[in-house]
Amino acid sequence: MKQGFALVISNAQVMPGVYLIWLESPQIVAEAKPGQFVMVRCGEETLLRRPLSIHQLANESRKAKLAFLFTVAGKGTHWLSQRQAGNNIDLLGPLGSGFSIHPASHNLLLVAGGIGIAPLCFLAQEALNQGCSVRLLLGASTASQLYPKHFLPAEAELIIATEDGTAGRKGMVTDLLPDFVGWADQIFACGPTLMYRAMADQKQQLLKAKSPQISLEVGMGCGLGVCYGCTVKTKRGLKQVCKDGPVFDLQDILWNELNY
Repeated sequence: MKQGFALVISNAQVMPGVYLIWLESPQIVAEAKPGQFVMVRCGEETLLRRPLSIHQLANESRKAKLAFLFTVAGKGTHWLSQRQAGNNIDLLGPLGSGFSIHPASHNLLLVAGGIGIAPLCFLAQEALNQGCSVRLLLGASTASQLYPKHFLPAEAELIIATEDGTAGRKGMVTDLLPDFVGWADQIFACGPTLMYRAMADQKQQLLKAKSPQISLEVGMGCGLGVCYGCTVKTKRGLKQVCKDGPVFDLQDILWNELNY
């Protein structure tokens, strides 16, 4: 874990209200694993840092870069959306436990609901680098909310669903699961709680023995396991999303007792 300032390389709106920011941070890039996150200080007027999933890594022109994909949802993320190339941003990370690709796995199925694509893009590239085949199920409410395809790893097979049918198959991204579960050695997902609940309901029929790994997105106060503000109930007792997660086994979470 490193703390320090990172230089903004670029910052652009890639979907309505959604920004992709690239920063130079050799220390974090050297340690980062898919599924981990960084606590970002968003200006002097915000007391708490904001947790952001590591979206992508790159080494170009002798620069070790990482990217965050984030939605403007308040004062802190609005501040972050206004940063320009040459600005410095205070980062703390990488933090948390990430995704785990089993050595025997060859076919990986990734399920992204909306902004849930954030940590899965990094995972997809890592899996492809390891020689795995990757299928990405990407869902959104409408076509304009779909993450642009050209930002995704070209070797990953992309399957799209939109709730209104303006792109891909009409329906929820979880509606696509029956067609692909049998192909997958492992399943990884990130999205809203409602998506996870739908997956949990399908577990006995569709996800048996697959043990999907999911990334929980909850509010965090410290990101270090000190404040206990991100505690969730699991079959193994109380766990802190920032320290024990954010990646959990789908079937370990007590979904009926999750208030997020």
